[in-house]
Amino acid sequence: MPYEDLIETTLRQETLYKGPIVRVRRDQVLLPDGKPCAREVVEHPGGVCVAAMTDTGELLFVRQFRYPHGEVLLELPAGKLEPGEPPLPAARRELAEETGAAAARWRGLGLFYPTPGYCGERLYLYYATGLTFSAPHPDEEEFLQCERVPLDRAVQMVLADEIPDGKTQAVVLKVAMLRGSL
Repeated sequence: MPYEDLIETTLRQETLYKGPIVRVRRDQVLLPDGKPCAREVVEHPGGVCVAAMTDTGELLFVRQFRYPHGEVLLELPAGKLEPGEPPLPAARRELAEETGAAAARWRGLGLFYPTPGYCGERLYLYYATGLTFSAPHPDEEEFLQCERVPLDRAVQMVLADEIPDGKTQAVVLKVAMLRGSL
């Protein structure tokens, strides 16, 4: 195995908190040099993020209040995986719930680890085209405003720090690269 000299060995795990979405634990680990160390980990079920593009080159976005930051953010449609749910069906579900869109074509854009230093969340990224629309149906506790932004404008917004959300930045830039916009 490459990089064996970087691997930490888990000795013990202690759950500090278990909620409906996350679990927080403190692990005791053995560092590569043989010294013990504590690691705090937030376990998250993972999620999806979708860059859904209209036939006219606009990406579908949602604005929503993000409580930890106390701000309304502009983000691509995204959401958490339900227990046992595969990523692509989750992406289809989230896109429909948040924007009312369904896509004929889907392309995986890889994995994104939002905060690998302390959180185990994995986000599966998608690019969706061939959109048709019906009414959005967000979750009961979800309040959103849908917007369409041309891809070139979205790239400008990312570069101007007008979109601080990391997953949205990564996906917008990936789609721009794929489409030759960068």
